[in-house]
Amino acid sequence: MTDSSYDRGMEKRREVLGDQHVDRATSRMTDLDRDFQTWITEKVWGDLWTRPGLTSHDRSMVTIAILAALGSEELELHLKAARNTGVSTEELTEVLLHVATYAGVPAANRAFRVMKSIYEEET
Repeated sequence: MTDSSYDRGMEKRREVLGDQHVDRATSRMTDLDRDFQTWITEKVWGDLWTRPGLTSHDRSMVTIAILAALGSEELELHLKAARNTGVSTEELTEVLLHVATYAGVPAANRAFRVMKSIYEEET
């Protein structure tokens, strides 16, 4: 059996985002987004996230910083997924402080609000 980008991607996607999210996303696929979902799995998760240069832990922090800077709706998904990659709340705080410095306080303020809504439920 060959190890395709799709197979590697699906494994990494499940490892980082969790089975529940991936199952939900794949069950909602239609002919309109099937090619896009396949591309994400192959290229983003199978090729990029499995490269040897960074750990999933590090990629998770980079991704969160970028999503926070962009104000992306996917920030919440990746903040939750940070638990699966071993990123601590202390590390998330440092990442978001970096975002505040380099991408602006409003972007970091929003990201801190999202992080608090996720992690304060646990305390």
